[in-house]
Amino acid sequence: MTNPAPPRPRRVVAISGGVGGAKLALGLQLVLPPGELTVIVNTGDDFEHLGLKISPDLDTALYTLADIANTELGWGRRGETWNFMQAMESLGGETWFRLGDGDLATHIERTRRLGNNETLTAITRDFARRLGIQTTLLPMTDAPVRTRVTTDIGELDFQDYFVRRQCQPRVAALRFAGAEAAAPTAQVCAALTDPAVEAIFLCPSNPYLSIDPILALPGLRELLKRAAAPVIAISPLVGGAAVKGPTAKIMDELGIDVSALTVARHYGELLDGFILDERDATLAPELQALNLPVCLADTLMKTLEDRQRLARVSLEYAQKLNPRSAQ
Repeated sequence: MTNPAPPRPRRVVAISGGVGGAKLALGLQLVLPPGELTVIVNTGDDFEHLGLKISPDLDTALYTLADIANTELGWGRRGETWNFMQAMESLGGETWFRLGDGDLATHIERTRRLGNNETLTAITRDFARRLGIQTTLLPMTDAPVRTRVTTDIGELDFQDYFVRRQCQPRVAALRFAGAEAAAPTAQVCAALTDPAVEAIFLCPSNPYLSIDPILALPGLRELLKRAAAPVIAISPLVGGAAVKGPTAKIMDELGIDVSALTVARHYGELLDGFILDERDATLAPELQALNLPVCLADTLMKTLEDRQRLARVSLEYAQKLNPRSAQ
């Protein structure tokens, strides 16, 4: 007779940006019972391009959880065709932001429905349903919030900095235009205050570009502080370096030590626990000196099995911090 699996939290909230966060969200979706995961996604990266409303992080989460993401490119849909972009190029149009034909359909339909006064939350819920996703996928807000990057060549929209200029300008500051006038949606507030939620994860997304826009929403930090469930961050750094994206570059240019310890201090009193990559184990005593419980794990997610493994480790760690989940 086999021993039963150790109890793990069932209803879970993940706060996420793009690729790194979506990887963990997929792992959680695969190991949790259907419908027990809610993912709150950054919309600070959203922008308007070619007259279309584009939500890069939200779409990355959508495609990843629907198992249609283009993992080779790291964005867009698997098996894309590029007829639209080829036609745009032949006409002299802007092609710096690549939109595959299937991806384009997402943006056209979202733009149409936003123009008909549907909310981004309602549209995302319907897209997820049509793609067979049982996880609840929520944009952080229905109001426009835009990440602006102050650089050595002036202030840039995030996608201009990130895609068009390939993160080359030197970063001096970040701000989230519109955040002060926005608000987390009722659905986001309900997810974070749900007494049945047993763990809240800050995914291994860029803390400054992907998680901070969410935390900048009025009242969001207070919701996390009052949450009954433990709030746990997974370090986005492995061996003192970013797995993907400009996290380390931006930290360095902002004069911030590129370290998981810095990330933990950045989140500060929001946290009840921290998952540290085992390659950074020497930082564990300093983290514990902050009265922050630490879990060492292999946080690198190269394969689907890696994502599920980290999800299980995260859930088991949350259970230790929240004995209620074992009941």
